[in-house]
Amino acid sequence: MAQHEMSTPGAARGTLTREGARRLPVGPGRLLTWLPLPVGAALWAWSLPKIRFHDLGDFGLLDRFPIAFYASLAVLTVGFIASLRRAGTAPWWPLTYSLGMLFALKAPTALLYDTVRYAWASKHDAVIARLLTEGTVHPHHTLNGGMSAYDQWPGFFSLNAALIRAFGVHGAAVYTNWAPVIYGALMLPILVLIYRTFTDDWRLVWTAVWIFQLANWVGQDYLSPQGFAYVLFLAVFAVVLRNFVRPGTAGRLRERDALDPAAAPVPPSTTWQQRAVGVVLLAPLIAAINAAHQLTPVMLCVTLLAFCLTRRYRNIGLFVVAVVIMGVWDLTMGRALFVDTMKTLSGQLGDLLSNAKPGIGGNPTGEGAELVGVVNIVMVVSLGVLAVAAVLLRRRLARSALPLLLAAVAPAPLLAVNNYGGEMVFRVYLFGLPGSAFFAAAALVPSVAYAGRARRIAQRVMVVALPAGVLVLLAGFLPSYYGKEDMQYAPPQEVAFVEHAYDRAPVGSLVMAATGSFPGAYYHYNHYDHWFFTEQDAAANKQLLKDPGDYLAEGIPAGCPAFILLTPTQGEAVQGEGYLPPGGYNKLVAALKVSPHFKIVEDTSHGLLLQHLPVPTKAESLPSDVEP
Repeated sequence: MAQHEMSTPGAARGTLTREGARRLPVGPGRLLTWLPLPVGAALWAWSLPKIRFHDLGDFGLLDRFPIAFYASLAVLTVGFIASLRRAGTAPWWPLTYSLGMLFALKAPTALLYDTVRYAWASKHDAVIARLLTEGTVHPHHTLNGGMSAYDQWPGFFSLNAALIRAFGVHGAAVYTNWAPVIYGALMLPILVLIYRTFTDDWRLVWTAVWIFQLANWVGQDYLSPQGFAYVLFLAVFAVVLRNFVRPGTAGRLRERDALDPAAAPVPPSTTWQQRAVGVVLLAPLIAAINAAHQLTPVMLCVTLLAFCLTRRYRNIGLFVVAVVIMGVWDLTMGRALFVDTMKTLSGQLGDLLSNAKPGIGGNPTGEGAELVGVVNIVMVVSLGVLAVAAVLLRRRLARSALPLLLAAVAPAPLLAVNNYGGEMVFRVYLFGLPGSAFFAAAALVPSVAYAGRARRIAQRVMVVALPAGVLVLLAGFLPSYYGKEDMQYAPPQEVAFVEHAYDRAPVGSLVMAATGSFPGAYYHYNHYDHWFFTEQDAAANKQLLKDPGDYLAEGIPAGCPAFILLTPTQGEAVQGEGYLPPGGYNKLVAALKVSPHFKIVEDTSHGLLLQHLPVPTKAESLPSDVEP
């Protein structure tokens, strides 16, 4: 087969020609291409009802997945690697395996969970429900807990409200848990377009897509403005790379002998009139990104600016249009949050170490949370090492794919600007992922044009390196994505307890909770004020634990009815995020139960509701027969 590939015209630009594929005997190679798909699907389907998600421990779903589930992922991986042998002539096989792995990794919670997965998805469901009820947004109204921002960037929520009305479903909760699968399926063809811009080797294209899926563990693919805006960001990314090449800038990058054997020539150039029309067509898409999310337009602008560093994509007009659209939105609809953000920059600008620190609490406690933290670092380092290796070893590919390389590093300077609530490091990783996944794949998939001894060595390296690389990333994805599932899932009884607790509180009450990371935390959020009292620095939490009752009572405004709502999911979140030291949450709950400032309204295994007892005024403390 190797000799035929070398002797067939065009083989250097793919993996195998169609004529060569017809001559291949129907044997073990063909069998290994399709057989893992039904075997993996059968193992996965058999394991699904055996996932014990109602009894989550410190390791989330990792020790609740049966062996058959892990086996199904391994089998699908073997099938995908085998399908790369025919990727150039039968791309539907790696496509099918990519979709199969996406479904296998992210559909279990959608099929099994009886409540919304992930507290922030529940929060967005509450925003959509409010929009459906009121029929409009209030961008200039002030809401507690930063909730005003959702009225200032309402594009995503308005779209969901329109879909709910159009299809007549009861609410976003019906499809919320399917968002990771939907977003992943939408991104897949866009990624193929991006990667095909820079390589003719279908093996490299599909391996990059596969790695992107395994490396996309940061948890931003739930039903959220970020997930929606990220898909639009990739769409703009793809259109620019394929249609905005300036004339006379490709140089030798359209000559085959000057390119890496796997590289694709630069796309055809476009005139300035064509690019101007392209800007007009992209403007609504860029506006939609701005209407949906605060950070994604910034990432888009820095990426377009990075493209301008190359002669090929020096489209200053497109960059200016993106900046102007972002500025107009920030200074009109989003002005309040924009001004507040500008005020915080003086304390965060240049503080790289603090801004790069994930989360806003202390160090996560518990074996599961600590494992997730270590694996996250290993995943980032592994991807980075592979990408750097490809840049160093395949310099001609790095030269022709320079825009992808620039896009991978373009978000990094934002770490010196803002911490984005402790999530900037994750967002930088996410927006640099399309480029880093491509170069990581290039390190694992050698060139098809090697001959003789070099070809044999490359093939042997690929036989070991590719399976090892993707299996390491798969092993890292699972704890990174499912290792904190005890924080992400709450049983229906807990959700019902939370909603009933809010319904008991009078409108205008202050509802206090240890953290906002629990389902239902923002139920009817516009009717209440919130105080998530452990989401502060470690010194303040140390003071809180000395006497929780006194600490919280002192923070309640005079005359305001106040309640404390505590749930098991909050306990897991407080530990997983490192807000309190080990045992701190249990100590907090025990102290509040006996505090003279609060009385127990309801205490069950699914939650605790306490009501504040106001200190009586002097007149109220006198006996009824004594004149004040």
